[in-house]
Amino acid sequence: MSAILEICVDDAAGVDAAVAGGADRIELCSALELGGLTPSAALLDHALKSGRPIHTMIRPRAGGFVYSEDDLALMVEEISGAVARGVGGVVVGALRPDGRLDREVLGRFRDAARDATIVLHRAIDLVPDPVAAVGEAIALGYDKILSSGGALTAVEGMTTLAAMVAAAGERLSIIAGAGVRPDNVARIIAATGVREAHGSASRPGPQPDDATVRLGFATGPRRATDEAIVRRLRAAIWEKGSEV
Repeated sequence: MSAILEICVDDAAGVDAAVAGGADRIELCSALELGGLTPSAALLDHALKSGRPIHTMIRPRAGGFVYSEDDLALMVEEISGAVARGVGGVVVGALRPDGRLDREVLGRFRDAARDATIVLHRAIDLVPDPVAAVGEAIALGYDKILSSGGALTAVEGMTTLAAMVAAAGERLSIIAGAGVRPDNVARIIAATGVREAHGSASRPGPQPDDATVRLGFATGPRRATDEAIVRRLRAAIWEKGSEV
């Protein structure tokens, strides 16, 4: 059985490229260069028309994951709105000032998501013990965790990812993300036992002009989802699945 391929995208062209390349699921965001923020309602509606399962990011701002009450009120409203629009899942995270999971807030998110899938995102990579945090997520009723194993990339975090998979058992699915590419996805799956892989499958776009950078509208090229890279990721996963 081959692993599920999730592609994160932040514009309409990315949605279309992910679908054409064979992605099983789309994680929809805005501003991937900031780690992914909540997408617009119009982009969400476009993605929902694609026919692929959509998990939408719920993150109101860049920066860390300790949120004010105003932030949280917006996030709960965004979760409810996304579920009402028909998303298959929402992607969330929240931490306490001491770096641990904010279980009270994560519970509020779980309640707002109702019957939709709920994914704990890479905020878990900032906690002191990601493996122990798996049990906390299970107790809160979370369905999936996106993680690099606390490392810069999933390849560097494979040992921890494998331990997270073991801790989750059949109760929750670990999604390997960060630096997942066609040339390493099979190795990540084999070494960790994950059943889902997450990547941007992107390439750098054109360099913005000097005035755009000077006035602060861009810091460098935006990355664009590449259908060919999606296809290569999908093929590498299928090849790995055929070995099982």
